[in-house]
Amino acid sequence: MILDNTPYSFDRVVRMALAAGLLWGVITTLGYLSDVLIPFAVALLLAYILNPLVHRVQMFVKSRGLAIGLTLFFFFVVVGGLCWIIIPLMGREVAHMGRLISDLVSNSKLAEEAANRLPPDVWQALRDYFNTPEVRDFFRTDSFISMAQATLRRVLPGLMGIISGTYSVLMALVVPAVVLLYLIFLLMDFQKVRVAWKELIPPQYREGVVSFVEEFDLAMNRYFRGQTTIAGILGIFFATGFSLVGLPMGILLGLFVGLLNLVPYLQLLGLIPAVVLAAIHALETGQSFWVVMGMTGLVFVVVQIIQDAVLVPRILGKAMGLSPAVMLLSLSVWGKLLGLLGLLIALPMTCLALAYYRRLVLAPATPELIVKPAGEGGS
Repeated sequence: MILDNTPYSFDRVVRMALAAGLLWGVITTLGYLSDVLIPFAVALLLAYILNPLVHRVQMFVKSRGLAIGLTLFFFFVVVGGLCWIIIPLMGREVAHMGRLISDLVSNSKLAEEAANRLPPDVWQALRDYFNTPEVRDFFRTDSFISMAQATLRRVLPGLMGIISGTYSVLMALVVPAVVLLYLIFLLMDFQKVRVAWKELIPPQYREGVVSFVEEFDLAMNRYFRGQTTIAGILGIFFATGFSLVGLPMGILLGLFVGLLNLVPYLQLLGLIPAVVLAAIHALETGQSFWVVMGMTGLVFVVVQIIQDAVLVPRILGKAMGLSPAVMLLSLSVWGKLLGLLGLLIALPMTCLALAYYRRLVLAPATPELIVKPAGEGGS
């Protein structure tokens, strides 16, 4: 126990120091192996998300293998269809935005309109920003795929260095194949492990450990599956709304704002690029900036109402979720420690830590369920 009245003897301090050293060693090892563990982490998260669907399909086809095959087929058809529709639209949006930026930084009619309608300081700041080599090169890319590769090189330089090396084509095929193999194996054994792991726990510890794991699983269901589903739905709503308003790069911005919603209410940061794009759209079309800004703000308001009144009650229920501040702090800390791997495991590890905290600190009357065999301490 941590919060009991046991005196801090030399042995106890040594054990605490060893535990802290072990934790540091685990984090250091994970950081060193992060490039290798990323495919497994991606597959594990996908398996966790897809397993309920596999279970439902298995109720009809009985065979676990067939249920997994049908689920993965449906999953890849949906993802492939979305990519087939969205990627060309994004490519056209990026090309359109590139032309607008070229017009804004040159002495074109659009630049003159911007100089007349925008405050001088704002116009100069926007022009200086759009005239930077990074921004111009980003939007000068010939295709959306090239732009995505350029983005990944900035975000994941180590991983892209491997993929873009001598064996680029081979690695581009091997990495998804490894993720798929991991995913199939994990889904095949998911239900078996879910039931059989309890037998591996000694009987005197089983009740407490099972209770703790079930609490963790409940937290994961609430905070991970639910929030991921909500973020995906909101991304579609935002992309549709911004496209109807006519914002440049509306689809890309909408999906980005939906992704931000993995941390609740963080989508409000999307207001900043939305205001800039609304101003550019008003200059391009000659509309009033306030009208365009009002329609853009209306999209945020309507989607927020849908989120709070429909999606959160139906998907997350009345359960209390992770605090947005805790989620943001978790993503920041784990991302700093382990990079992309840290971002992938941040929310699960936070749920695990909070579940253990509740068992250890908030329920001190029955700490022996976790730390001592059942039957000791008079229970």
